[in-house]
This record gives sequence, C-alpha cells and structure tokens, in this order.
Amino acid sequence: MKKTKWIWIWAVIGLVLGIIIFWPSNKGNKEAILEASAVEEVVDTTEQQQIHYKYGIPNENFIIEEGTVGKNENLSLILSKYKVSPAKIHEISQRCKDIFDVRSIRRGQNYTLFLAQDSLRSPEFFIYEKNALEYVVIDFKETANVYVGKKDITTKEKMANIIINSNLWNAMVDAQADPMLAVTLSDIYAWSIDFYGIAKGDSVRVLYEQSYVEDKPLQDFNVKAAIFTNSGKDFYAIPFEQNEKLAYFDEEGNSLQKTFLKAPLKYSRISSGFSNNRFHPVLKRYRAHHGVDYAAPTGTEVHTIGDGVVVKKAFQANGGGNYVTIKHNSVYTTTYMHLSKFAKGIQPGKRVKQGDVIGYVGSTGLATGPHLDFRVYKNGTPINPLKMSSPPKEPISAENMPRFIQMRDSLVKILKNNPKILTDEQESSNQKS
Repeated sequence: MKKTKWIWIWAVIGLVLGIIIFWPSNKGNKEAILEASAVEEVVDTTEQQQIHYKYGIPNENFIIEEGTVGKNENLSLILSKYKVSPAKIHEISQRCKDIFDVRSIRRGQNYTLFLAQDSLRSPEFFIYEKNALEYVVIDFKETANVYVGKKDITTKEKMANIIINSNLWNAMVDAQADPMLAVTLSDIYAWSIDFYGIAKGDSVRVLYEQSYVEDKPLQDFNVKAAIFTNSGKDFYAIPFEQNEKLAYFDEEGNSLQKTFLKAPLKYSRISSGFSNNRFHPVLKRYRAHHGVDYAAPTGTEVHTIGDGVVVKKAFQANGGGNYVTIKHNSVYTTTYMHLSKFAKGIQPGKRVKQGDVIGYVGSTGLATGPHLDFRVYKNGTPINPLKMSSPPKEPISAENMPRFIQMRDSLVKILKNNPKILTDEQESSNQKS
C-alpha cells in the first residue's frame, strides 16, 4: 500500500516537471506562429499596393497638372507661369538643342507638369507630347536632363469586308473601318489597280492590324492579307518575307510591285486620252495626242513611275511647257509635261527611284488648265500609258514556294470565312516589343 502511494507521488512530480520543461518550447512555437501570421499579413498588404506611373514617373509623389499649348505660347511662357527663372529656361533650351527644338512646340499639343507637393509647387518634370507616340521629358535637376520617351503600343487585329458604292474612302467609313486604311491599300495595289478607276460594286476583304496608344487608334496599319475585286477580277495581296525583305505577292507568287507605277500622280480625272487625232483645245485643230492628260490641282506632286535617269529638263513654250524626260532602261522612256515647277535637285544625269517626286502639276506651255500630260515611249515609239503592261519584280523563289503556298492558303481561308468586321470584343490585342 505504501509502495503504491509513492508511485502516485512520483508520477505527479514527473507530470509537473514535464509541464515546466516543455512549456517554454510551446510558448516559442506559439510566438513563431503569431510572427509568421504577421509577416503574411504585411506581405499581402504590400502586394495590394499599386504604384501608378505616367510617362514612367510615379504619380503619387507629385501634384500633376495638364494643359494644351495655346495661341502664341512657347516653352518660356508656359514655364514662367510656374515661376521657372529665365536662367533655368535658357539652360533647358540649350540642353534641348541636340534632342528637341523648343521652337517646334505647336499650338494644340498637350503637356503635363509634375509639381512638388509643397507650398512652392515647383516643377519637377515637364512633359511635351510631340505626337501620339513620342514625348519629351525635361527633368528639373541642378543640371536639367532632357530625353525623349515613347508610349507603349498595342495592336488589334481586325477584318473588314468593304463594298464600294462611290469611292473607297466613303466605303471604309460605311464599313466602320478607319478610312486611312484606304491609303495603305492604295500603296500596296499601286502597281495593279487604278484607284481612280474603281467602279461601283468593287469590293475588298482585308485582314489587318491597327496600332493603338492608350486605347487611341493610330493611323498605322499592317495589312496581313487582302483580296481586292476590281471590275470582276480578284487581286490578292499576301505578305511574304524573301531575301530578308517583306513584300506583297499575288496568289501565284508574283510580286505586286511592278517595274512601273500604274499612274504618276493622284489625279481627279482623265481629261484626255491617247489619240492619233484629237481636237486641240488651244490650237483649235486636230492633231495627234500621244499621251494621257491627268487633271489635278496646281502643285500636285508628280512621281516617276519607275527607276531611271533624268535625260532632259526643259521648257517648251509652244507645247509641253516645263517638262522632264526619264530613261528607265533600254526600252522605256517617260515624259511629264506642263509642270508648274521642277522638284528640287532634278537635273539631267540625276538617278531617280520609283515614286520620287520630279515636279508639280501646272499649266505651263499650251494648256487650258492645270493637268499633267504623261507620255510613254517604247523603243522610241509612243504607246498608250493606260494599256502598258508592266513586268513584275522578283517573284517567290522555287525554294520558298511551298512555305508561301501554306501561308497563302491559311490567310485566304480566314478572309473568305470571316466576311464581317470584328467587333471590339472580338479584336485581339498584342503588346508590341
């Protein structure tokens, strides 16, 4: 009985000692758990904090004021409103010289000032938006720092099916597409389609990307594929990179870019065609007119239809007035007449590239109004420019043809199976690098 009593006594003592020994360890674990929980809460709070930036500058540290350049305003007038000293403005102007001409600040452009969060509200940064993409940053330090920044560009892929009832521009508007896309298409098809001869019922299906800055559309387009139906004939435009150069090709792999442009200018109408017996409006008698008259406003740019060398620049009082003749190769020569003036640098012997400006529309010589008399000679014999066939430039090589066919079939399938314009919800946005 006594033995049992002592066993119980020692058991109680052992239990008490165990509690005393292990209690600090448990307390430490509890503190560690509490500490870990506190850290997790801090981390979560930190992750929820978002710093907002504008032009790469954190907004929270400044008072931000935005404005627009007013009439007769310049950098000096704008900064003087914020008590920037004339000496500082002069220093900034000097530092801008190699980066940005402060005299080019234009009325209507936006600017932003980042001001110190104190009673003085001193300017810390001045940002001038040169255009939709680029901006100039003036960092007000002891030595002012000036640099040019660029906004992020995103692209949206779109598709449009456009039916032409009057002209391509109006058709773009009716189809809810940016009408400036018409300019891009006219550049791509410049060698294949006369855009001033587009008829009612012509159409174009186009898959393209448009660039955006801050959700505002830019007039910057990347045409990924197009089918233009003109007078019942389909003209394909498939982009493909060959020899490290991106160009557009038709469905058979022929380059859309030809040796000669379809027309040497943007004209309003053809006022007189090629004829062996035309009634001359000034001389009042019939005689040959071996050219095409393009009516256009005085000063309209005239472009050479192909690469070549200027062989003549002269004035003919009783005929073509100011005119330029260009030899393109051993076969073809072109002449551009009745120019109001010649382009800068145009002289006999000068090499020109396709599309170069060589002069401007006028009415010099025998002319009743401003127009371009355009003439083409093949082996010295005048030919009708509107019926001239132009050989294409380098086609898709045999080596690249399988890859081109695969790309062509994929793009054409997309064009033909998606006739409607994509809505905003269907547009896909991609960040440009």
